[in-house]
Amino acid sequence: MPTTATKTAKAFVLAGGGSLGAVQVGMLHSLAAHGITADMVVGSSVGALNGAYYCGNPTLDGVRQLEDIWRGLRRSDVFPMTWRTLFGFLRRRDFLIASDALCEVVEKHLPYRNLEEAKIPIHIVATDILTGKTAVLSHGPASQAILASTAIPAAFAPVQFETKYLADGALSSNTPARVAVGLGARNIVILPTGYACAREKPPTGAIGNALHALTLLITTQLLNELGGLDPAVDYFVLPPLCPLDVSPYDFSHTGELIERSIQSTDAWIAEGGLERPRVYDQLSLHEHAHQRH
Repeated sequence: MPTTATKTAKAFVLAGGGSLGAVQVGMLHSLAAHGITADMVVGSSVGALNGAYYCGNPTLDGVRQLEDIWRGLRRSDVFPMTWRTLFGFLRRRDFLIASDALCEVVEKHLPYRNLEEAKIPIHIVATDILTGKTAVLSHGPASQAILASTAIPAAFAPVQFETKYLADGALSSNTPARVAVGLGARNIVILPTGYACAREKPPTGAIGNALHALTLLITTQLLNELGGLDPAVDYFVLPPLCPLDVSPYDFSHTGELIERSIQSTDAWIAEGGLERPRVYDQLSLHEHAHQRH
């Protein structure tokens, strides 16, 4: 399967966002139901996970299988926090959580072993932890690439992929629209996860706070990245959910997020969203009434 694209290629670009990746699953459902497909997919962090599964079966049935996986996920499947975990962190002092649980989820469900075996090209974005540069993974072991792209610093250890040590794509390019352009895409559909815009107080716990901060970084990065794209590139930004008060560390609202996202994306398509390129004001950082006291 080739991993390069023609100059008119359409790309789906999937951002990171922890458990808010369920929002992307709803977006993918709506796109597939409307017959909207991609020539390639570029994903970072949880967007790498969703993008890789989508590329294994880029159909509505395939997305429904991804929905089933998400509906069955619990926080412990991704962030298995135990006393043994804590003692291990105190002893090693380099990372908090082993990636074994997430690796098991990936390898159990992903329908291919190597990235180049996907039905449509998948490009996974991670960060070279030694140089800070963006690493784009288009071939090699799929599970290792996904684990690298989702390796939140301090929470997970960097992943060795060939000769590089890689960590979360959020550090260098969380919504990698420019990566897609560099691969030849001139028509881009961006699937953001959004952020918890309506919370009354920060989430509890170190990982919860780190993930919330990352989602704010993602939004800021995306706004900056879109503003600098070549005018010849058409891009369409699917609307994130608003209001949203779910922590990206909370996996108990997955079904609700998927259903809301399907309805939101359906409405956006029906209102002509795919006929209005380069519109992204729905991403702007904002407050809700109860936050202005």
